[in-house]
Amino acid sequence: MSTKLHIKKGDTVFVNTGEDKGKTGRVLEVRPKEQRAIVEGIRMISKHTKPSAKSPQGGIIKKEGAIHISNLQVVDPAKGGPTRIGRRLNSKGKLVRYAKKSGEEIK
Repeated sequence: MSTKLHIKKGDTVFVNTGEDKGKTGRVLEVRPKEQRAIVEGIRMISKHTKPSAKSPQGGIIKKEGAIHISNLQVVDPAKGGPTRIGRRLNSKGKLVRYAKKSGEEIK
């Protein structure tokens, strides 16, 4: 069972709550089953890695952790602030996402 999410890969999102409240970033990955997303520069975690062919040095690597999608809002392309998302049919009969604040279509 996969639910329809209001966030897609490549969207610019605003963080509502948590440690990174008020920050914005680009969505790098969406995990629909877990209802989580990975956002660029948000929820940075330290991962301890053993030396390998990929990272011969090993050590501690800083990387983005997953954040629940309920804590994210898409940034309005027209006004710039966080907005809710709606879906409607465009002139070509295709279902598109739009910003509820400005009515602008989200690409």
